[in-house]
Amino acid sequence: MLSFVSFSQQEQHYTQFQFNMYMINPGVAGTKNYFLAKSNFRFQWLKIVDSPKTYTLSVYGPHKNKDMGYGGYVFNDVTGPTMRTTLHLSYAYNFRVADDMRISMGLSGGIQQFKIDGSKITLHDDNDPSLSDAIYSTVIPDANFGVYFYGEKYSFGIAGHQLLNSKINFSELEALGVNRVRPHVYAHGQYRYDFNDDWAVEPAILLKYLWPAPLQMDLSARGIYKDLVWLGVTWRTYDAVGFYVGYNYNDQIYIGYAYDYITSNLSNYSTGTHEIMITARFNKIKENKTSEVLL
Repeated sequence: MLSFVSFSQQEQHYTQFQFNMYMINPGVAGTKNYFLAKSNFRFQWLKIVDSPKTYTLSVYGPHKNKDMGYGGYVFNDVTGPTMRTTLHLSYAYNFRVADDMRISMGLSGGIQQFKIDGSKITLHDDNDPSLSDAIYSTVIPDANFGVYFYGEKYSFGIAGHQLLNSKINFSELEALGVNRVRPHVYAHGQYRYDFNDDWAVEPAILLKYLWPAPLQMDLSARGIYKDLVWLGVTWRTYDAVGFYVGYNYNDQIYIGYAYDYITSNLSNYSTGTHEIMITARFNKIKENKTSEVLL
C-alpha cells in the first residue's frame, strides 16, 4: 500500500506579474493619477488536454480630489471540466509617510463561482452515482487585503487573498465532501534604475505562499528603451523560465507578450505557455503627489 501527498496553489499566476499588480494587491488602486484598464490572456501548458486558460480584466484609478482610489476586476479560470469565475470591487486610501514615499491600504471583496461540467468527465464506472453529466455550481464570498508602499522609482507591498477561508460545498455532490479556498500571502517589490535618458532596467520579485505548500518565487528583470519597448525574463521556482516583450504606443496603449519554457518534467508533455497583456491608460485626472514612473 502506497500513499502520496502533493501541494499546489489555488490561484492563477502571471509571467508579466509586474504589469498586473492591482490583481495581486488591492492597495494599488488610487496610486496612479489616471485610470488604467488591463486585460490578460494566459494559455498554460499547451498540448496537454484540458490545460488551464485564464482571462482577466481590471479597471482602477484615483478619486479626483481625495487621496483614495477604487476599481474592480473579473477573471475566469478554466481547467477542463472545472471553471472558477471571480468578481471583486476594491477601495484604497493612501497617505504620505516621507517626501518620496506614500502608503496605500486597500480592501477588495466579492464573490467566487465554482463550476463542474460533469459531461466533460469520463468515469471508470459509467454507473458511478457520485457524478452525472449535469453542470454543478456554487458561489462563495471572498475578500483580499493589501498594503502598498510606493515612490518615484520603486514599490513594494504585501497582500492576503481568500481571507474568508470560505467553504466550497456542492450540495449535489456529497462524495466530494467539503473543501475550502485557502488564504494566500503575496509579497512583491520592484525598482527602476535609469542608466541615461534612453535606457533603464527594472528588476521585480514576487513571493507566493500557501500553507503547507512550499514558498514560490518569481524573479523578473526587463530592459527598457526610451519607455517605448522592453524585453525581459522571469524565473519561477519549480516551474518555468519566461521571456517577454512589450511596446508602448503613445503612452496610451501597452501591449505585451510572454512565453514560458517549462523547466520541470512537464516539459515532456507540453510545448509551454503563452500570455498576452493589453493595457489602456486614460488621461490624467489629478496632479502628481508622488511621481511614480512604474506602469
